[in-house]
Amino acid sequence: MKSNSNLGPLQKTAVGAQFLFVAFGSTVLVPLLVGLDPSVALLTAGIGTLIFHAVTKGKVPVFLGSSFAFIAPIIKATELFGLPGTLSGLAAVGLVYGLMSALIRLRGVGFIARLFPPIVVGPVIMLIGLSLAGTGVDMAKSNWPLAIIALATTVVVSIFGKGLLKLIPIFSGIVVGYIAAVLLKVVDFQPVVEASWFALPAFVRPELCWEAIIFMIPVAIAPVIEHIGDIYAINEVTGKDFVSNPGLHRTMLGDGLACVAASFIGGPPVTTYSEVTGAISLTKITDPAVIRIAAIFGILFSVLGKVSALLKTIPDAVLGGIMLLLFGTIASVGINSLVKNKVDLGNTRNLVIASLILTLGIGGAELTFGSITFAGIGLSALVGVILNLILPKSKEN
Repeated sequence: MKSNSNLGPLQKTAVGAQFLFVAFGSTVLVPLLVGLDPSVALLTAGIGTLIFHAVTKGKVPVFLGSSFAFIAPIIKATELFGLPGTLSGLAAVGLVYGLMSALIRLRGVGFIARLFPPIVVGPVIMLIGLSLAGTGVDMAKSNWPLAIIALATTVVVSIFGKGLLKLIPIFSGIVVGYIAAVLLKVVDFQPVVEASWFALPAFVRPELCWEAIIFMIPVAIAPVIEHIGDIYAINEVTGKDFVSNPGLHRTMLGDGLACVAASFIGGPPVTTYSEVTGAISLTKITDPAVIRIAAIFGILFSVLGKVSALLKTIPDAVLGGIMLLLFGTIASVGINSLVKNKVDLGNTRNLVIASLILTLGIGGAELTFGSITFAGIGLSALVGVILNLILPKSKEN
């Protein structure tokens, strides 16, 4: 592989398209699961990435795509407040990123670590995965053979895939599952035939809903921590210190502004994509310009009407099969966070915090003050943060 400085324009374009391919499956999966237009997600991924690069002075080779952390909250909030109201809540998530950016600039990264320690973040991440387990099973059981094919493909590619193939297990599962669905004649191509080649995505305008804002803001805790981890990961891959230059406060702000932009046109929140970071590590191509090319390809793909129509024909069972692994994986990441940070659940304080986060979230607890309702992952995360601040730490901590 040629070094960054030796890559010509055509080579950079090809690598940029490849990076979008790596992120494609995950980026379109989120809107398909929550009822949004996948074309909007491609558009917001592209625009969000360019916003991020503008804020970070074009120095950080990061791609932003649809965030899995918000799947369960979006589904629940849409049931409670409708999609336009939910989008206003998602815009508020960007403001949380902005607040965290300001706090990091004023008080340093250590402040965030003290506010959101592993005993809070781990169980919240577990909850994000576990809260949708039933949804995954319901989708999969609509056609178990298709679900198993998609699931098996994703697992096999994850374990045995080599090179770039190993970076796209979700995309591989969707493709193989879809081919199986076509062979079984359960796919209706009529919407694809009727769709225009070029069409604007189905934009949705947000409507102010304070209940949705209160509901969604605490959910930002997990992706904020994930963002910090991803920036440190790209540091390791590139051998540079982006935490200092352009600064973690800038990367956080860039991600937040991208989330706000996404919500304004009906897209899911975006976040730093570890898949693309993995592709950068594999190819050794760290030029941020290549990532911006990937973003432009995402924008171009978003206006291909037939691509959007084709994505919408993916059977629920195919998506459900992938969800069985995906949401379990998210929960496992939460467990790994606790193990990696050596959190002692034999300690009563830690046990209380983890237990209440999980039981309140899985049990569907709601807390209402007037017209404002705290529920689900947001309520659980908020309780976890408060308990961490008020419960005394014993000597064994």
